Amino acid sequence: MALIGGKWKTVILWNLKDGKVRFNRLMSEIPDISPKMLTKQLRELERDGIVERKMYPEIPPRVEYGLTPLAISLVPILSQMAQWGMANLELKNCRKSSCSDPNHDNGTDQDRS
Repeated sequence: MALIGGKWKTVILWNLKDGKVRFNRLMSEIPDISPKMLTKQLRELERDGIVERKMYPEIPPRVEYGLTPLAISLVPILSQMAQWGMANLELKNCRKSSCSDPNHDNGTDQDRS
């Protein structure tokens, strides 16, 4: 878990799952991350063999980030985590608003023996 732990690494990997992406595209896809933090996280992921960085010898320089084969093996797990999150987001929102649906268990113990 240390390789992909933290607030941003799984978000970065999710945004790289469909192919190579440039830094500015990642910045626009992850609006709450600072450029400094994105750079730090990408460097750590590259160091750990999760993300590959390809620099093209052009003016202006072009750099693309992509997943390594090791990271590609994580994509099904990330997909399952995303599905779980979406399925449980409704439950979380419902609990916050004290759902009045009688068929919905909002976490109370009223009907339990």
